Amino acid sequence: MSSWKNMKPLNKGIILIILSAFFFALMMMFVRLAGDLPSIQKSFFRNFVAFFFAGAILIKNHTSLKLPKKTFVPLFLRSLFGTLGILCNFYALDHLDLADASILNKMSPFFAIVFSIFLLKEKIKPVQMFIVTGALVGAMCVVKPSFSNVSTIPALLALCGGMCAGLAYTFVRMLGQRGVKGPVIVCFFSGFSCLVTLPFLIFNFTPMSLVQLAMLILAGLSAAGGQFTITSAYCYAPAKDVSVYDYSQIIFTAAIGFIVFGQIPDWLSWVGYVIICLMAVLMFIYNKKRDEKAEALKKVKEN
Repeated sequence: MSSWKNMKPLNKGIILIILSAFFFALMMMFVRLAGDLPSIQKSFFRNFVAFFFAGAILIKNHTSLKLPKKTFVPLFLRSLFGTLGILCNFYALDHLDLADASILNKMSPFFAIVFSIFLLKEKIKPVQMFIVTGALVGAMCVVKPSFSNVSTIPALLALCGGMCAGLAYTFVRMLGQRGVKGPVIVCFFSGFSCLVTLPFLIFNFTPMSLVQLAMLILAGLSAAGGQFTITSAYCYAPAKDVSVYDYSQIIFTAAIGFIVFGQIPDWLSWVGYVIICLMAVLMFIYNKKRDEKAEALKKVKEN
């Protein structure tokens, strides 16, 4: 315990974000182990657990739920696209190797760059355009689009899920700029997802065994663990210093896929993994240097 207290904040952030990647990999495993259940039903139970966790944090911290009117639309859109992203991802988990579904979902930061151009009026640099293009090339290696490939549709849905997640994260950033707290966003999103999927659950409920129910509860707990640890990671260190370590989830999902499900991705998928992870590292280096340069200019102006 004392060694943790004496550890540098940056090292704490790195450990916590790797731990969050492990939790999210576990979530994907439990979703897959839940078996042949509708993606909407799986999504409901995953978000139901997260809703209560986020609600508990709000109550504990006495966080006010009173929000400015200008935050309602982006909060709704964040929740809508976040829900679509989860549904696409859960469908892909049932039809793809875990590592393939994971890496395509990790395309969200690259899509967030593209959407920030239109929604946040941010300018994209040539380096960023190169990184996004490279990531898309890597994604195509994983998707392997072909009319004869039965995994093409699930892979494209997984990519769509990453795109929706990227759009959702863009609205999260917009909300953060307008002063909305993280737990409020998570709670609203989780509650929204539960309400949207509840009618389907009522009228098209698929009976579950106790084992399947246990898997979905464990998936929800794993997702909550991932949310808590990734939030703590960003409290200890800025995203520019630790975000790249989130891609360790690919290692965890590949290992779990092989050990638990006997999955071995083909060589083209591995090429895609390498390209996407390389683009993530380049984005990490570019963002860090950009921020360091901005801080240096700020100090010069202050002096």
